[in-house]
Amino acid sequence: MQLRKYTPSDCVELTELFYNTVHKVNAKDYTKEQLDVWAPGKADADKWNQSFQAHHTVVAVENDMIAGFGDIDETGYLDRLYVHMDYQGRGIATAICDELEKTVHGNIITHASITAKPFFAKRGYRVIKEQQVERQGIFLTNYVMEKARSMRHSETLNTVYRTVSGQKAAVSGGTDRDANAEREAYGQR
Repeated sequence: MQLRKYTPSDCVELTELFYNTVHKVNAKDYTKEQLDVWAPGKADADKWNQSFQAHHTVVAVENDMIAGFGDIDETGYLDRLYVHMDYQGRGIATAICDELEKTVHGNIITHASITAKPFFAKRGYRVIKEQQVERQGIFLTNYVMEKARSMRHSETLNTVYRTVSGQKAAVSGGTDRDANAEREAYGQR
């Protein structure tokens, strides 16, 4: 599999991949009525192209076929992540997401479908809220999820409480590797 930057000639194929993925892969979690308003099949290629060009958009290609795509904006909003139904479970979404996440330094937000929620949760995203999104009078459930990567949050997460010689000590800014090394030194591993 090869990852490359989006080109405008990809747009129609990406809108078709989006439609087919939503209607096949997401069908286990949404009704036909919900799928029809989410991906009605008449995408505005000009709007999609403008959006892809405004964002950092990555396309995954395997065997000369587009197998998936994703895009993120400069604020850290991961807008779309879709993998062709025949390429599910092969690490393509992970590779695309890895590439997208490298382009931003702060926290990342996405609106994950019911189907995508477990994927993002495994990547360290947490649910901020469940929401009902209305499209043409039909409601769809999705989740606002965030991957916290800011320094302030990282420092909070890296505050580790350890018991050393029977005394509790708080160590800020330590890494898991530092904590493991210290536990080894005190025979606590």
